[in-house]
Amino acid sequence: MDPSLILMLVLMFAMLYFFMIRPENKRKKEAQQLRDSLKVGDVITTIGGIVGTICKVEENTIIVETSADRVRVEFTKWAVSSKNVSAGDSAK
Repeated sequence: MDPSLILMLVLMFAMLYFFMIRPENKRKKEAQQLRDSLKVGDVITTIGGIVGTICKVEENTIIVETSADRVRVEFTKWAVSSKNVSAGDSAK
């Protein structure tokens, strides 16, 4: 095998790692840290776009109060997309 061919293959794998694999792992780690840091009183947005305040935190689920009518909905933690974003902030 030609040494330049081996060098090109190594370079391609390095680029694949730094441009695709590493950023994806970083995003997963940040999402897990967000889910682990959820606490009562946090305002969250789910992946479905529901905005509410956390009322109860359990091991794998959270209960969210979604309106002034005190409507409570249970979600799994993986359904949380962001924290501390109110409905008015997302419209801008």
